[in-house]
Parts: sequence; C-alpha cells; structure tokens
Amino acid sequence: MLTGLAITAQPVLAQKKKNTDSATAVITYGMRSNGKEVGSGLRLFIDHNKAHIVPGGTAAKEQQYLDLAEKASLQVLGSPNGNNYTLKKPFAEYVQPELLPGTDTILGLVCQKAKLFIRSNTIEVWYTNQLPLKGTPNLTIAPGLGLVLKIVRNGNSETIAQKIDYRRITPAELAWPAQTGQLVDDAAYMREVIESRYSTLPVFDQEQISWGNNIANPADDQPNVTYRYAGGTVILKKVKLPAPKKGETMFAELVQYSNGDAYDRTGSVFMVPTDKASSFLDGLRKGAAALPVFTAKNGKQYQGMVATDHYLPALEVLRFFTPFGVRHFNDQVKIKGYHWADSVMYKQDITELQNRLQGEVWLGVYIGNYDKGGHKVSLRFKYYPGDDEDENNHKPDWISPVFNTTNLMEMAGQEYPTLFDKDSLTVTVNIPEGVHNLQLRYITTGHGGWGGGDEFNPKQNEIFVDGKRVYHFIPWRTDCGTYRLSNPASGNFGNGLSSSDLSRSNWCPGTLTPPVFISLPDLGPGQHTIKVAIPQGAPAGTSQSFWDVSGTLMGTRKK
Repeated sequence: MLTGLAITAQPVLAQKKKNTDSATAVITYGMRSNGKEVGSGLRLFIDHNKAHIVPGGTAAKEQQYLDLAEKASLQVLGSPNGNNYTLKKPFAEYVQPELLPGTDTILGLVCQKAKLFIRSNTIEVWYTNQLPLKGTPNLTIAPGLGLVLKIVRNGNSETIAQKIDYRRITPAELAWPAQTGQLVDDAAYMREVIESRYSTLPVFDQEQISWGNNIANPADDQPNVTYRYAGGTVILKKVKLPAPKKGETMFAELVQYSNGDAYDRTGSVFMVPTDKASSFLDGLRKGAAALPVFTAKNGKQYQGMVATDHYLPALEVLRFFTPFGVRHFNDQVKIKGYHWADSVMYKQDITELQNRLQGEVWLGVYIGNYDKGGHKVSLRFKYYPGDDEDENNHKPDWISPVFNTTNLMEMAGQEYPTLFDKDSLTVTVNIPEGVHNLQLRYITTGHGGWGGGDEFNPKQNEIFVDGKRVYHFIPWRTDCGTYRLSNPASGNFGNGLSSSDLSRSNWCPGTLTPPVFISLPDLGPGQHTIKVAIPQGAPAGTSQSFWDVSGTLMGTRKK
C-alpha cells in the first residue's frame, strides 16, 4: 500500500455529488525528482471522450490532446508563420504496457499497476477504472488504459495526481482544435517540434567559394548582401545579430560540400572587428598591402596578423577543414559498402563569443582553393534558450582578438605564416581596468603536406605571458580515419590506408578544430606581452611548413 498517498474515498465521492456529470473533471498532477518537488506540474482536462493535457508554467507551443472515441492522440504545433502541424497517432502505436497483479489506493481510488519500457527507461504506471474518466498526463504512456494517476520513471521521477475536481470543462480549457492544419508523420512532426524550441538566424545559404570567376561586388557597406574577395575564396556579409539573453547558448552551424574542388582545404568562419581606425576590411577591399605588417626575423613581412594600437585582426569563430570532394565526387569513386556522405556539417558552441557577436557585424567564410567550382557553404547561427540559473550567464563580456595568422587572403597575396622558423609570434596587449577572469581562446593547426612537413609531424606549442610559460601542448589528431565516408576523393595507398586516415597536426579532413581555453588568472590591467613559440620544420624545395594560429583574449568586467 502507498500509505503516504492513500486517503479515504469519502472526499472523492463528495466531489462527485457537486457535479451530476462525472465524465468531466480536472486532474491536477505534481512532479517529483528524487523525492523533491520540481516544475509547475500539469493539469488534465477531461470532457467525456476528449482530453487536453496542459503543462504548468509558460504557455506551450505544442498542444496535446487525447481523442478517446477514436483511440488516438493529437499533437498540434503552431509555428511563427501561422502554419499548424498535427501528428495524429493511434493508441495502438505506442509501447503497450504489461499489466501487473496487485492494487494500490491513490486519492481514495483503487488503482491497478502496469509496467512498460521506453528507450531503456523503466516506466511504472498506476491507473484506475473506477470512474467514467480516461486519460494520462503523458500521452506516450498508457493512453486509453484508464485514468492514469501516477507514473514513475526509473524509480526516481514521479508524476502523481494531487486532486480531482469534478466540474464542467469550459471550451477554453478543452481548447479542442478547430483545424488541425497540416497532418504530418512522426519524423516530420518531431523535427518541427525541435526546431520550434530555438531560433535560427541564416547568414549564408548555398554560397559558392571558388577561384577564377568574374566578381562584381555591390557598393560597400550594404547589409545582407554577399561580397566576394580574394578571387572569390572569401565571402563576407554585414548582418544584424540579436543581443544575448540570460542563459542562452549560441551555436555556429556550417554545412559544406564540394562544388568541384577535390582537395582538403583550410576553412575559417570569422568576424571582422571594426572598432579601431583600421580593420581587415581595408585589406579585403584594397589588397593585402593596406594591412599593417610586422617583419619577422626571417626577413618576411606578414600582413594583418597581429593586433596593434590601431588595428584588430579577424576574430576567428571556427576553424574547419574540407574533406576530399564530398558530394561532387561521390559518383566518381564507387567502393562496395562505402556510402559517401552528402555533405559535412560543422557545428560548434560559440557562446563565449556571443557578447562580441551582436548588433551589426561583418561575418565571413574562407576556404583556400584554386578551383572554379570550388565549394558551397551555408552558415547559420542557432540560439537555444536557457534560464537565469545557467552557468553561462557569466559568459565573457570583454572579447578582443590579438592574433590570427591564418592567411584568409591567401589568394590575394597575403603571406603564409612561416614566421615560426626563426622567430616566435609576439604581441603586446593592453588590458583595460576592471577586466578579470581572463583566458585565451587559442586555435592551432600545423601545415606542410609532405612526409617531413609539420602537417604530419607532432610539434609542441608553447604560450608565454610576460616571459612566463603558461601553457604547452602537442596538438595532434589520431582519429582522422573516423571520417573516411566524408572523403570520396581521398587517395588510397598501397598499404590500404587513405590520405584522409592519416594523423595530422590538430586537424582531419572533414572536421572542426575546436579551441583550447587557457586560463590566465594572474593577468591584470595594463600592458602585457603574449608569445607563441612552435618549432616549425625546415622547408624542402618549394614546400614549406607553416602554422595557422589564432588567439582571442576574453574576460569579465567587474560589476
């Protein structure tokens, strides 16, 4: 017996006498997790053969109903464009419970017990058939079995009836849909439900990134139009991004496929800061010579790669690498049992950059290639709501890029970052008063695509601040073979390995390279020196090694 829940039947009978029609009622349910009350509960409105499940708290985008006469559930989703999507599902298509012996008493009603298994979860159900009422607080669990008064998931999560109010149900409470809108299947409905929970902001859609085609850019500074630079290997757009919300999580999602280029290429999604006298926009519009330069000990000049008092480099949002010819070459390379991917999606949490990625900003995508077909990309930002208690409420609000050696204007003459052969990368930064909790968001990949090149040889990266080493590691990926099915045009060697299988300096064809976050707790306001040291390998003939590294300082302003 559930003695903590059992009460005498008299209160229930008294309620029934107030309403001559006992086939209409409101059941209020509470929720517990590990014995503690959680959430706002829910209510089940029953009017004869129709029932409406209404969760507590904020208004739900989805409405859930039980049509007991037709023995089917209805899920109705309203979208922002005014369309309604409805999933109608017979009770028989849900997981059917196993009826168990024994009874318990809940709210004075004798309840039978049942059990079912849904996605490796054990669900226990208590239901009664003592009343002319049927319904469940969860339409996926035992609809049509009787009146479900208690559900226990995995022994620690409970939904339990707290009271039954026998009264007439108003039309507004039942809220039965006058029109179902578009009827869809399970898969289509689930997609609509998931996408309704967050917002998506498209930036680029099926844009071509290629080399050697005619380019006619519109006049400068227009919003929401695509500009092409560096022979078409860089696309750029001015867009307006929303202000951050408390608890919100922000993702960048890039979809890419080959439109003719067969090779693995360096790619970058970046934002152009324009809050200094000079910006990377100057180089894109006027050529690499318009960017500030620094001269390394090897005698070469490198354009636009480090911050100065009057210039900030491009802020790297994500680093990615195209696979060998996905989609375009799928039909040209057929291997039994190999089902090539249609495209590659690179998706990364970039919440730490959100306070920089708001308002009117310039966003770009770069893929280095010399192919007229090149690649096609679509870029979206996705915003997932949270709550005021989420940890990422403390996301950085001072964000400043300090170096980015990826030569985004590679095809317009920007020098390859070969400076590490005889030098380190040294940058002077100025931390404003009131900024604390500093960290460096650091992305690094090694290049030089022959046996002795840095692409295929592990090299230690060292970070120094004011002469003190604060971080060191060997960036190296050994999982590249995992992504073979995204690389149809990858060459196959005599030993059975494919080029895309080989381990590399922190990247694989068809993957992202995530940043590392280097905590700098001792860094305070004022001027500091940051140095990156890498033992770059020597060139071989016309081949050379180089390192694409980007670093962004982030901190929180004292309130």
